[in-house]
Amino acid sequence: MPTARPSVVVTRRLPEEVELRMKELFDVRLRDDDTPMTRAELAAAIKEADVLVPTLMDQIDAGLIGQAGPNLRLIANYGAGVDHIDVNTARQRGILVSNTPGVSADDTADMTMALILSVMRRMPEGRNMLESGEWAGFSPTALLGGRVGGKRLGILGMGRIGQAVARRAQAFGMQVHYHNRKRLRPEVEQGLDATYWESLDQMVARMDVISVNCPHTPSTFHLMNARRLKLMKPEAIIVNTSRGEVIDENALTRMLKTGEIAGAGLDVFEHGAAVNPELVGLPGVALLPHMGSATREGRIEMGEKVIINIKTFADGHRPPDQVVPAML
Repeated sequence: MPTARPSVVVTRRLPEEVELRMKELFDVRLRDDDTPMTRAELAAAIKEADVLVPTLMDQIDAGLIGQAGPNLRLIANYGAGVDHIDVNTARQRGILVSNTPGVSADDTADMTMALILSVMRRMPEGRNMLESGEWAGFSPTALLGGRVGGKRLGILGMGRIGQAVARRAQAFGMQVHYHNRKRLRPEVEQGLDATYWESLDQMVARMDVISVNCPHTPSTFHLMNARRLKLMKPEAIIVNTSRGEVIDENALTRMLKTGEIAGAGLDVFEHGAAVNPELVGLPGVALLPHMGSATREGRIEMGEKVIINIKTFADGHRPPDQVVPAML
C-alpha cells in the first residue's frame, strides 16, 4: 500500500463535501455522473486502484475480485451493508473490506416510523384521492385508518436500527416486542421496555406491526417467507427498511392483493430497483425508493467514515470499521 497518496476509485457521486476532502487526501478518481458503473468499468477500476469505494449497487463478487490488480488492498464500502461484497474471497486475496456502521440508524428509524404512520393512517390513499380530484371534502367515515398508540410492534433484528425504532415506537405509545439472533442485555431490554421472543413464528402471529430491521445474509434470505407471512394477523402490516431479500416479495404481493395482510410499507425491494409492478398502486401499500438513510447529514458522515478507514489503512493501521467474515 503506498504511504503517500493512495489511488482511490469511487463508483458513484458522493456529497460535494466528501468529494472535496477526498481530493485533498488521495489520488482519487471520482464519477462524472451518478449512474452505476458497468461490470467492465468496475473490473478496470479494481485493476488500477489501491482502494475501491463501492456502494450497495455494485456487485463485488468473487469473479470481479479475481480480476483485481496487485495494488488493490482495501474495499472501503460506502454504506453499512456488505452483502454485495464477497468478503471471504477478498480476505483470501489479502484485500480488506471496511464499511460505515452506525451512521444511518436514526435516519432509517425515522423512515421506519414514517412508513408505519403512512400505512396505518392510509396516507398514500389520501394523497391519491386528493391529486386525482376525487376528494369532495371531509367525511366522518372516509379513509379511516388505525391508531398507532397501543399497537404491538414486532421488531425483527434488534441492532442499532432496531433499537432506534424501539425508542421512537415507545414515544408513540406502542408496545415493543422483538426477535433477534441474540437476546439483548437485561439493562438494554429494560431501557427499551421491550419483550423478547425466542420464537419468530410466535411473535409474528401476535403483532399488529412487523418491522424488518435485520441485515441480508444467507440465513435471513426470505426469512419472512410465505409460510411466515401467513402467520400474520389479517389486520397487521409489515414495514421493511432493511433489505428487500428478507421478504418473499411475490408471496407478500399475493397476500396483499387477497387481503390476507392489511398493508405494507417498503423502502427496499427484493430485486433492487426492479420493483414488482403489481405492488404499485395497491391499497394499503406505501413504496419508497430506498430513502431510509437519505439525509444530507448521514451521507456526509458515511463519507467521513470512508475517508477515516482509507486514511488509517494508508498510514499502516487496521481500518477502524474493518469487516471480517465472522461479523457477517
